[in-house]
Amino acid sequence: MRMRPQCLKMGDTIGVVAPAGPIDGERLTRSILFFERMGLHVLLGAALDEQYGYLAGTDEQRVADFHAMVADTSVKAIFFARGGYGTARIADKIDYELIRKHPKIMWGYSDITYLHTSIRQQTGLVTFHGPMPVSDIADKDFDQLSANLFQQLFYPKTLHYTEEVSPLEVIVPGEAEGQLVGGNLSLLISTLGTAYEIDTKNKLLLMEDIGEAPYRVDSMLNQLRLAGKLDEAAGIIVGDFADAEPNKEPSLSLEQVFNDYLANLSCPVMAGFKIGHCFPHFSVPLGAHAVLSTSAKTLTVEPGVQ
Repeated sequence: MRMRPQCLKMGDTIGVVAPAGPIDGERLTRSILFFERMGLHVLLGAALDEQYGYLAGTDEQRVADFHAMVADTSVKAIFFARGGYGTARIADKIDYELIRKHPKIMWGYSDITYLHTSIRQQTGLVTFHGPMPVSDIADKDFDQLSANLFQQLFYPKTLHYTEEVSPLEVIVPGEAEGQLVGGNLSLLISTLGTAYEIDTKNKLLLMEDIGEAPYRVDSMLNQLRLAGKLDEAAGIIVGDFADAEPNKEPSLSLEQVFNDYLANLSCPVMAGFKIGHCFPHFSVPLGAHAVLSTSAKTLTVEPGVQ
C-alpha cells in the first residue's frame, strides 16, 4: 500500500543523517543555510561527526541515528547528507515497522538508492530522489532549478519533465504509466538476490550512475536483463550517466550499450533526463505514479506528499 508523507510547513524541523560515507563539516554548514532560507530548522544527527573508515560511523551508529530521526515526532523530514557507500550494510538492521508508524519525507540519491528500494518495498512509503546537502547543495554549481524543486515538499505538486529541462532521446517509442522506481544502477544491481531485490514489474524504471565506463554499464544492464527486470518494466527512464568515458580502448560508446540492451524492448524507453549526478538535478518522488510519453517527450509524476 502506497503511503505519501505529510508536506512540510514553514518553521518545521528537518533532520540530517549520514547513513553512508563520512561528511565534510564545512560543506554541511553551507547547506544548512539553504534549508534555513526555506524557513526550516535543521537538527543534525548525533553521529554526523563519526567516521569508521569509508563510513560515517559504525553500522550501529548510523542505524541508531536514522532510527532516532524517524522516531522523533518533531522531525518532519529526513535528508541524507551524502552517498558514497554503506546503506546496503544497514538495510537488514532498519526497523521498517518504525517507519510505517512514523512516515515522513526522506530525501537523497546515489548510494541512498538501496534505502529508497528497501523502504518502499517494505513499507510502501514514497521517498524522494534528489540532491543532498553535503554532496550537492553545498556545491558551487548547485543551480536554481535544482533548488526550486525542493518546493514539491511544501504542497502536493505534479511534476512535468519536458525538453525545456534537457533534450530527450526516444530509444523505443510508446506511452506507459506506473509506479516510478529505481535510481543508481550499480545499487539496483546490488539488490538482486537479496530480500530487497528491486521490483520492476509494471513499473517505470529510472536508472542513472556516475564514473562507470561503458563496459561496466554493459555488465550491469546485462545482469538486469538476465534477471528479467528489463522485460518486466512498463517503461525505462535513462537518467544522467556522468563521467562514463571509456577507460580502455577499443570500447563501445555508452549510446551503443544502451541501444544493445534497450532498443529491442517492448516498452517505451527515453534517455537524456537530468536526474542523477548532474546539475540541474531534477528531483522526483520514487513510489509515486508517473506517466512516460515519448510522443510528447514528457515525464509526468504525481505529487509525493499529501
